[in-house]
Amino acid sequence: MALAEAGARGRLLRWPRVVLFGDSITEHCFQDQGWGAALANRLVRKCDVVNRGFSGYNTRWAKVILPRLISKSAGAESTVAITIFFGANDSALKDLNPKQHVPLEEYAANLKSMVQYLKSVDITEDRIILITPPPLQESAWEKECLAKGDKLNRRNSTTGEYAKACVQVARDCGTAVVDLWTLMQKKQDFSCYLSDGLHLSPEGNNFLTAQLWGCLEKQVSGLPFLLPYWRDVDTASPEGSLLGE
Repeated sequence: MALAEAGARGRLLRWPRVVLFGDSITEHCFQDQGWGAALANRLVRKCDVVNRGFSGYNTRWAKVILPRLISKSAGAESTVAITIFFGANDSALKDLNPKQHVPLEEYAANLKSMVQYLKSVDITEDRIILITPPPLQESAWEKECLAKGDKLNRRNSTTGEYAKACVQVARDCGTAVVDLWTLMQKKQDFSCYLSDGLHLSPEGNNFLTAQLWGCLEKQVSGLPFLLPYWRDVDTASPEGSLLGE
């Protein structure tokens, strides 16, 4: 059978997708041992995992670009879940990092705005997962800042205020939330979860994967295995197996 004929006879496979929307912690999540890669591995042949991470971004900028990433005509229907993972940059200290800093009340309003937008394109709240920023290990991050000629430009206590605001938005909007800031600090020395005091280490990636899977599993558990297992393909007439005839 010619490829053109096969394409005409078979219906297009529309792959479901999980969208990961966030800052650098999301952008880097497909690196070796990253949490995005781990999710993609778990969902292979069932669902695409799409990285929409933007290093350095805050919610002020994220709110502007979200409609360019997902709309009713582009991706909303196939999106089975979306994570919104911002706050590490919003919570930067205003005096020392004014470009990335977003005031706490605006941060919460921006998160709500993004949830409301997603709902307006028919992505219901049960498919939206907010993730708080992780805790900041100040001494390690200060070394990173000093190496660039800067002062420590974040504080863990401040990050915690943004994490609390994120959790409250999730409660108000009816979405799921992974409170990384609180969960990671249940371990007395949480520095093992961070590579530089801010971004996730391999152990931190594993931790987030486990926490996030608890929220995602109910959304993806019913997804079928796309296209038949190779042993189930009819060798005498593969078209019938592969084209769904």
